[in-house]
Amino acid sequence: MASTLRARRRLALLLLPLLVPLLVRSAPAARVPPSGPRELVIGQSAPFSGPSAQTAKDYQQGLLAWFAEVNRRGGIHGRRLRLVSLDDGYDPQLTLGNTRRLVEQQQAIALIGIFGTANSKAILPLVEKVGIPFVAPRTGARALLKPFRPMVFNMRASYQAEIDQVIDHLVRDGRHQVAVVHIQDAYGEDGLRSSQAALARHNLRPVAIAGVKRNSTNTAAAARQVVAANANAVLVIATFTSSASLSRDLSRLGSRAQLMNLSPVGIEGLQDALPGGQANGIGISQVVPFPWNRRVPVVAQYQRLMQRQQKEASYGYSSLEGFLAARWLTAALEKAGPNPSRARVAAAFRNLPNLDLGGFRLRLKPGDNQASDLVELTFLGSQRWGP
Repeated sequence: MASTLRARRRLALLLLPLLVPLLVRSAPAARVPPSGPRELVIGQSAPFSGPSAQTAKDYQQGLLAWFAEVNRRGGIHGRRLRLVSLDDGYDPQLTLGNTRRLVEQQQAIALIGIFGTANSKAILPLVEKVGIPFVAPRTGARALLKPFRPMVFNMRASYQAEIDQVIDHLVRDGRHQVAVVHIQDAYGEDGLRSSQAALARHNLRPVAIAGVKRNSTNTAAAARQVVAANANAVLVIATFTSSASLSRDLSRLGSRAQLMNLSPVGIEGLQDALPGGQANGIGISQVVPFPWNRRVPVVAQYQRLMQRQQKEASYGYSSLEGFLAARWLTAALEKAGPNPSRARVAAAFRNLPNLDLGGFRLRLKPGDNQASDLVELTFLGSQRWGP
């Protein structure tokens, strides 16, 4: 028995050099994992408290719907996405403090969905200093578009483009006596300048200009100015709190002027603030497709993933804008490769020259950080749209 075992051992030793190469060749190649953390942090500062809280939460739900789907599919090159959202109450100084935390403590690879013109302007020096991609700020102010800022990737159309569409519509409709009511901040000032430029193309000037404080419901004086000027149209450059208050004041004074708002007004908040059909006929310019049109492929995808994200799915312009912004960012993250840096993500955006998300096209040209010029006009009915 002992001699048999010794013979078997000698045979194994003789065969081992021949077997090892075969074993090595048949073993699967080792996958080199990405270096660095196993997740990618996306930072957001938005007004999750205060009058615009619902709009911010809706936008966030759109972001989360797509990020959850990406994580379900295995992440970006094996890394999961984590959205860190901080509340700034629409205060630019809080936005700046939140951005520092996101950049320094959370080590965010990109920022997304910052609300407000003044808030976005407040963080621009920090964005440019640290070189972090600033994706889809919720503003169309020229301050973020001119001069060219290489770390800003603006998805939505400019306020000038929105206002041009609104004024063109009013002029075609025979409404030449246009008043402008604007909030007294960077957004309102940008909108007022754009309104004056749009009217000047038709050899017109505002018949009245009135300013109100941000989120103020003290709009009676502005309404009186509009009525005294016999305006037959009013361009409102404000959030829904002030716009709804102005609408009620004008109605009490007997004005039949056509009210038009820009996309930042927050359509859902405006409808909530004007119940019982009071919002009927109010116009709003929009910078993303109609969220209930399933014939647009990306809208159908958005609806499907919102249903997965929420127990009772609700759709809207704010959540769709967040969804589209999230899809744009992940396209750049994917292109940046398995070991992305902030600089590589920024370069990846510039190497996505013509991206079709499924009926919504984004195109960045050299020296231009505005990816879309889409503007559509929406007019509210007596009832809400539904799924």
